Amino acid sequence: MSVTPTVAKGAPGIPARWTSSAKSGVGTALSARSPLWFTTSHGILNEVYYPRLDSACTRDLGLIVSGPGGYFSEEKRDAAHAVEPFEDGVPGYRLANSAADGAYRIEKRIVADSKRPVLLQETSFIALKGAAADYRVYALLAPHLVNAGMGNTAWIGEHKGERLLFATGRGVSLALASSLPWGACSAGYVGFSDGWRQLRDNGVLDPSCYTAQNGNVALTGEIGFSAGKTTALLALGFGASPEEAADFALASLKQGFEPAAKTY
Repeated sequence: MSVTPTVAKGAPGIPARWTSSAKSGVGTALSARSPLWFTTSHGILNEVYYPRLDSACTRDLGLIVSGPGGYFSEEKRDAAHAVEPFEDGVPGYRLANSAADGAYRIEKRIVADSKRPVLLQETSFIALKGAAADYRVYALLAPHLVNAGMGNTAWIGEHKGERLLFATGRGVSLALASSLPWGACSAGYVGFSDGWRQLRDNGVLDPSCYTAQNGNVALTGEIGFSAGKTTALLALGFGASPEEAADFALASLKQGFEPAAKTY
């Protein structure tokens, strides 16, 4: 059955808020080609700043895990967190989030790409109860472009044959790409039709919610983990247009994490 993409319900969303100020890490690449700074806390990526240090463009990027019997777990709230730098003086980070109920463990490595304005997050999912195939893992991104949680537009789109999650506002755009194919995706208004609420209330994403315009918006995408593929690379690119942001994100994906980490 075909699905007709629609604008999500609940515009413009609840009043926007920023995340915790209790940071566990800050980082940037020492390169003029990558005017990007990032912070972490509670086991997830928080604000990413672009193209200046006074211009926050995201609230946070975290993961939601769903499973049999209505299982729902958000790593920032429902897991114990550990963080360490790659080595002393290097602001790249290893994050490990272990579910409080013992169901799973998520391991991440985070750096900024020195060659372009892209944040790279290598993500591994390890099932500790049952098998990896029992779970679905979703990336949940809250765009707050140019210091504003309201007035953003988000959508699911394609660029050069690749599916990406997009947002734009106040002359800046972002694009989130994955090395594993995106499964179900959604764009919605925070507090009403965002992916967090859809997954908590219904256990699945609404495939018709492909656009959320001019509000407090969120993007959600299922990462294509499988029994044989338990590590994915997420690339969050920024630019003056959606196309530029997507070009940067896809170029960083093609390059891969290890070359970026070595240069970083």
